[in-house]
Amino acid sequence: MPRRWYQTTPIFYVNDRPHLGTAYTVVTADALARWHRLVGDEVLFLTGTDEHGLKIERAAEERQLSARAWADQTSAAFQAAWPQLSISNDDFIRTTEPRHYRAVARFIQAIYDNGHIYKGEYSGWYCVSCEAYYRDEELVAGDCPVHKRPVEWLTEENYFFALSRFAERLATWYEAHPGAVRPETRRNEALGLLRQGLEDISITRTSIRWGVPVPFDAGHVVYVWYDALVNYLTAIGYGEDEERFAAWWPASHHLIGKDILRFHCIWWPAMCMAAGIDPPSEVLVHGFLLVGGEKMSKSRANQVDPLELAADVGVEALRYHLLRDVTVGADGDFSYEALVGRYNADLANNLGNLMSRVATVVASKCGGIGPAPAGAGSGDGRLEQVAGRVVEAARAAWEASSPSEALEATWRLIRETNAELEEREPWRLPPGPEVERVLGDALEALRLVAILVAPAIPATATALWGRLGLPGRVDEPGRAAVDGGELAWGGYPGGLPVEKAEPLFPRRREPTVAAEAG
Repeated sequence: MPRRWYQTTPIFYVNDRPHLGTAYTVVTADALARWHRLVGDEVLFLTGTDEHGLKIERAAEERQLSARAWADQTSAAFQAAWPQLSISNDDFIRTTEPRHYRAVARFIQAIYDNGHIYKGEYSGWYCVSCEAYYRDEELVAGDCPVHKRPVEWLTEENYFFALSRFAERLATWYEAHPGAVRPETRRNEALGLLRQGLEDISITRTSIRWGVPVPFDAGHVVYVWYDALVNYLTAIGYGEDEERFAAWWPASHHLIGKDILRFHCIWWPAMCMAAGIDPPSEVLVHGFLLVGGEKMSKSRANQVDPLELAADVGVEALRYHLLRDVTVGADGDFSYEALVGRYNADLANNLGNLMSRVATVVASKCGGIGPAPAGAGSGDGRLEQVAGRVVEAARAAWEASSPSEALEATWRLIRETNAELEEREPWRLPPGPEVERVLGDALEALRLVAILVAPAIPATATALWGRLGLPGRVDEPGRAAVDGGELAWGGYPGGLPVEKAEPLFPRRREPTVAAEAG
């Protein structure tokens, strides 16, 4: 039965340009959104930029720009980058938009009216880069535990959110919803934060003006994190289109990095409870994409430009590498050598070579017209059996939001099909039923592969589909549905022209451009 699937990314802070770490997050979310469209779910895919706070004010001042001008400039870089990486988002939200100001005002007013916000004074160690306060015991040699940079002692009059009141409700929620945070290690981390005890949090600022005005006190602006989290509600009409909001909330699937787990897995569900709405359905937490063992950041000057990489090796190869080689939930370590190695091994030698050799033999033995595969259950059925196991494994992995496992399973079918061709050697057989059966099975395997890789490498899937002579779009909604979909063996009809063309992925003999940090 079709579901509503509201896929989100964190909104990215506009103190810097997109780097490979942000690209990894968005490509992963895009692949998940594409999979859910493919199985027939109704999908809304949101990404955007986070544009308020002290860090933005200071970055703008350094450049002698207004905060608005700096936010406009940097947000535009994100909006321009994602189409170049084949990101299929349905909406792009900026926290400086009027719709967001209205949603934040309504949301914080609801929490205030429900009695969960009070006025007080706050003093604490503040990391400008995190836009967050830390306790003494959380600091590492006096520095921010995330950015390894000095923190500042700030004191100001604030409004506070009574987070401590929600500890028991959060614990009950997590007990009743074991899949609300994944993977299990991150759920345990969230529960660990709960067990440590919750403190009320400062949610407004008087020291800066760059933020959403507090509706019940004009002298304050909303703290950037409290403002940013509301973006997930803004995009689906919170407070303005109740019918749309009810349709999409809480069918939300947040994809975030592990460094913002506290905000999304403790603050955010408590904020939703306080405002009188359900917490989000799921928070999927991924690890860091490291370079030389360190998280990418502007301060460490180790950022990698994803657009430069895409221009060098191709968008499809970059997407495949990020999705195949980084397991969601674990840290990954990027290297240019690993990217090129994966390109050659999987894309050029396995997938590209399979399509080329099949098209060549179909041209020489079948006049360029692809034969149908053996019917389900006929012949020795070896590829059919492999395909059945692969489809089951890949489908389960995509449903579990594990692109790396889904692609690993899919490549088993590619390798087995290549092995079958090596064993049967259809290029040595005379035209006739035997060669047609071997080639028909190979074409059917390629048809299944095209569907299974469509969420990860959509342009390649489209090219495969076209070269097989198949009509329509490979990513047609519902094509991978459990009921009425096309992932059962035997769907290639035969009698279609198979295109013999340039290799999908010409082998790269050596790196041409070293990936530069900066």
